[in-house]
Amino acid sequence: MKLSQLNPGERGTIVAFTDLEMSVKLMEMGCLPGEMVEVERFAPLGDPIAIRVAGYQLCLRKNEASVIIIS
Repeated sequence: MKLSQLNPGERGTIVAFTDLEMSVKLMEMGCLPGEMVEVERFAPLGDPIAIRVAGYQLCLRKNEASVIIIS
């Protein structure tokens, strides 16, 4: 399942990434494999997504969130 498919309040653990180039950027922001992520909310038009990861809030575009595979 991809992070972009979760609803607000749902959680998952990062397992892998589908895009190598984007994965480097995401890992620099704290989205490391094994980290628990929780979707906090969506913007009014659905993009971006606010998530909680590594103890802080991070906002990602849907296309960035779709790169993150969770379990």
